[in-house]
Amino acid sequence: MHRSFLAPLSRTITARSVACNSARVFRPVATSITYPGSFGVRFNSTGKDAAKENQAGAEAEAEAKPAAEEAKEEAKEEAQEVDPVAELKEKLDLKDKQLAEMKNHYARAIADFRHLQETTKTEVQKAKDFALQKFAKDLLESLDNFALALGHVKEETLASNAEVKNLYDGVDMTRNIFLRTLNRHGIEKIDAMDKPFDPNMHEATFQVPQPGKEPNTVFHIQQDGYTLNSRVLRPAKVGVVKGEDN
Repeated sequence: MHRSFLAPLSRTITARSVACNSARVFRPVATSITYPGSFGVRFNSTGKDAAKENQAGAEAEAEAKPAAEEAKEEAKEEAQEVDPVAELKEKLDLKDKQLAEMKNHYARAIADFRHLQETTKTEVQKAKDFALQKFAKDLLESLDNFALALGHVKEETLASNAEVKNLYDGVDMTRNIFLRTLNRHGIEKIDAMDKPFDPNMHEATFQVPQPGKEPNTVFHIQQDGYTLNSRVLRPAKVGVVKGEDN
């Protein structure tokens, strides 16, 4: 009787102990691995906790990016920073170079301006000196006519006729006054007689041998020449002594 009573009881106790032992066995639970900026492994996380952790990791990573960029910018600025003394020296050298260039341009500008002043002054003086060139050249014909008129009067006529002598003297006086007036304005007669032939001042119209005279010298003046302020206004037309070799 006791055995029949204890047998069901022992089976019940055995079943409960087995159930308790089975409940105490550790079973692995699915793990969740996230990488929020640093490597880490989390165990025993639920789905909601994993989502929160992922969100927190993303926020941390988003915050870390600007910080990394700022660090890069700071490092770049530090790399670009130079010694203040060297920077000031470089700027000073640049200013010295610019100052030297400005001084050079200034000196050239002054030289050009002075050259322009001298050139302008010379041109004005030339214009003033030779303004009468064309007018004076036309006046030379009047002097030629005076010379022709006086040259056609013979010495015998002057000695025998007082009226012709007085007329001759008046024309000669008028020519002399005319010449002095031209001399005051820079017009001068070329003195060519018995002077060596100068192609710049003389125009040779003929050559003939002349005993007792130096070859290539002027022995006859066909037409007087004149200068205006040392510039040839009209060359003198002359006869030149011909040499034996010519």
